[in-house]
Amino acid sequence: MSALLEYREVTKRFPGVVALDGVSFQVGAGEVRALIGENGAGKSTLLKILAGQYQPDGGELLVDGSPRRFATPRESQDAGIAIIHQELQLAPDMSVAENLMMGALPSRWGMVDRATLRSRARAVLERLGEPIDPDSRLGDLSIGRRQMVEIGRALLRDARIIAFDEPTSSLSTRETAKLMEIIGSLRAEGRAIIYVSHRMEEVFALADTATVLRDGTHVLDAADVGPTDEARLVAAMAGRTVADIYAYRPRQLGASALRVRGIEGAGLSAPMSLDAAKGEILGFFGLVGAGRTELFRLLFGATPAMAGTVAVNGQVIDRGPRAAIAAGLGLAPEDRKDQGIVPLASVRENIALAWRNRGGETPLLRQRQEAAHAADEIARLRIKTPGPETAISTLSGGNQQKAIIARWLLADASILLLDEPTRGIDVGARSEIYGHIYDFAERGGTVLLASSDLPEVLGVADRIVVMRDGAVSGIVPRADATAERLLRLALPDAGAAPLLPIVKDATSA
Repeated sequence: MSALLEYREVTKRFPGVVALDGVSFQVGAGEVRALIGENGAGKSTLLKILAGQYQPDGGELLVDGSPRRFATPRESQDAGIAIIHQELQLAPDMSVAENLMMGALPSRWGMVDRATLRSRARAVLERLGEPIDPDSRLGDLSIGRRQMVEIGRALLRDARIIAFDEPTSSLSTRETAKLMEIIGSLRAEGRAIIYVSHRMEEVFALADTATVLRDGTHVLDAADVGPTDEARLVAAMAGRTVADIYAYRPRQLGASALRVRGIEGAGLSAPMSLDAAKGEILGFFGLVGAGRTELFRLLFGATPAMAGTVAVNGQVIDRGPRAAIAAGLGLAPEDRKDQGIVPLASVRENIALAWRNRGGETPLLRQRQEAAHAADEIARLRIKTPGPETAISTLSGGNQQKAIIARWLLADASILLLDEPTRGIDVGARSEIYGHIYDFAERGGTVLLASSDLPEVLGVADRIVVMRDGAVSGIVPRADATAERLLRLALPDAGAAPLLPIVKDATSA
């Protein structure tokens, strides 16, 4: 297998920080190499060097065996390199065809040649197996289909080296499976693939090899990776074992804290009833579309319920978010960026959002108290930020999530609704968040935790509610919960079939 791409002793420094320290690895033609590590390990810096956004301070980058130094992204693209970013680099108000050919629109007599534009766009979409109208507005497509447009753009540029940066963080199970198939096809065509992901099941389903980074250094290379490598890879990434990450802490459960009876609404196919005790972590497992997010929004009042009641500590609460917050409910939504934080506001302002609604104090006193309380929560949850006035959008996903949890702790919430609380978050930050969840439960708080990450619900929950097609298909105590049992409840027709296609064999991709 010839190396299309090689990092050779690559070093990158920023003021006061060594982001990369002599990192070396190769990616061959027809190889998918996973690049894994916690946030801050250096993965994004490596991709930015490849993309021409950064230049290395030491070492070199080789393409086809020749040293290359890309001064601009255009030079990187011209060398046959494409980066599929987690935050897609597309124009939502332009058409699909225009996005596909952006920067290289075909022209005739000084005008855009619309016929050629549509023809080329249609050809690449057919190659990807996507029935998308080239004239449709890109912003009207699902995230998964937008991502296919980004991949199509790489194919139109005939990129031979393609890097995927957390590509499935916003995709449904079906869209993820489709992406896996596409990457398998790209491998079969002899392209070199770098795949960055926190999701180990994707790494095992897809990658031929893996490179592990920690604190800017290259700590491990693994060949022919599979599920049996998980403990070794996690230990290399985080310096701790899989058991250490979840570190389940049993506790004594108290009286009923939340009582839901016959709730009905958008996203549920049947009335739902459930109970959760003080001190309990109640997990909700299901695939995308199972109804977990919809249920949490109904409980919080963000989506109006058509029927049913929600009682907290025996008292039925009025419908609506204001009543839910007053009763002690707090929601950390699945879409952290668009629904969980106010991106342009500071860390302090985001933490104090729910607390400041209490009123009663003068504006000056409230501002002083808000600053003091936010500082306390930043310290208690170990939120890594230059300061409380820093824009929350500049923080890592894990620290943004901790700020959302801090918001509800400051507001004295007694019930936390956590929807995919560790999505897109590295192993170390996940472990910290689990610790804060256990602390909250040990103080008598109640946690409802929804996740499509099977090891997560198995690792932290006391009981697990399995949902399918908008209804409960089973409730399993921790002692009886196994991956196979939960999957059979979530996918009764597929049994314990894998959630992702295995695409390592290029001949079957």
